[in-house]
Amino acid sequence: MKVAVTFLIVFILSIFIVTGLIYSQRYSSAFEADQQCHFDMKMNYPPEVIVDCDHDLETRQWLLFQKSIETSPAKVLKRYKY
Repeated sequence: MKVAVTFLIVFILSIFIVTGLIYSQRYSSAFEADQQCHFDMKMNYPPEVIVDCDHDLETRQWLLFQKSIETSPAKVLKRYKY
C-alpha cells in the first residue's frame, strides 16, 4: 500500500514538474520572443548562413529558420512561443 501511495505522489509531482518546464519556456509577449529570435540569429549564426525570423500568428510563436534553395522548404531551427 505504501509503495502505491509513494508511486502516485512521485507520478503527480513529475506531471507538475514537466508542466512547469513546458510553460516556463514561453515568453511573456510577442515582442520578447521577437527580440530573442533576432538576438540568437545575430549571435549564433555567421553572415554566410542565411537565417531569418518570422512570426506565426496561428501558433503564437516566432520561428528562427534557415532559408534554403527555392526548390526545398526552409528548416526551422528554433521556436519562440509566447
